[in-house]
Amino acid sequence: MSAAVATKELRRSYDGREAVRGITLEVSEGEIFGLLGPNGAGKTTTLSMISTRIWPTSGDAWVFGKHVVRDVHAARRLLNVAPQEEALYPSLTGYENLHFFARLYGVPRAERHARVEAALEAVELSARQNDSVSTYSGGMRRRLNLGCALVSSPRLVLLDEPTVGVDPQSRVHIFDAVRRLREQGVTILYTTHYLAEAENLCDRIAIMDEGRIVALGTLPELLALSSAGEMVELRFAQAPADTTPLQALEGVEKIEKSGALVRIFASHAEPVLAELCGVRGIWPPIVQIRVTPISLETIFIELTGKELRD
Repeated sequence: MSAAVATKELRRSYDGREAVRGITLEVSEGEIFGLLGPNGAGKTTTLSMISTRIWPTSGDAWVFGKHVVRDVHAARRLLNVAPQEEALYPSLTGYENLHFFARLYGVPRAERHARVEAALEAVELSARQNDSVSTYSGGMRRRLNLGCALVSSPRLVLLDEPTVGVDPQSRVHIFDAVRRLREQGVTILYTTHYLAEAENLCDRIAIMDEGRIVALGTLPELLALSSAGEMVELRFAQAPADTTPLQALEGVEKIEKSGALVRIFASHAEPVLAELCGVRGIWPPIVQIRVTPISLETIFIELTGKELRD
């Protein structure tokens, strides 16, 4: 498959601080590619460079072979963006908002009505198209925001945290719209800090942290990065002084400590829990034990040493 997006050592600095630190990746045409990471990881900045909204400090990016700096106008004609910030006019109807953006994006007059109707159908707002946007719920406005990115019939759609703050029903509508776009051959670059979204929606996922990609692959490929099968999370009454005895427990692959919280990555949790009873007297009391199978969440913790919500 040809590359819809390609970046090479892409970097962006603000006032001497590097927000994106040398990202190299390829997004295949027709796939849903996820950028997963906490707020401040550099996801939005990466999207802004790919979409030509800001220029890289160094490095390169291409959209269907068009360089985002040297061929900026050609690249822009191939993509559109649904940003985190809503760009809607509350006093206009849903139809009028989409029609305005169709004009703004240079859609030929003869095609505007059909494009607007298609966008309304894609985000499941046809029944409310003649209502003022001021009467829309937050989730409906987010869906209309996505619709505004579709009226230009882009080959690449960049979605920046499209479900933040929306109700569960609207989230389902957005997921359905994204999947239908993929069925139509549209490439989706999707940023999120929600693990479930990345797991259930994206064909491939790049895990971002502090401006870098720390892992990239399909969900099975990412899960295979861990040699552990389960994670045992221990919360002590106070921070233990020494976790060395834990390393000697059967099946332990890795240990991470953050204050009073200790995470044990092991092949199996059962022998670890059994042996804990024999050594726990040397530590402060354990106030909570949690066992989880290796998942995208535990992979993120293992790779970055912190929870995604951090």
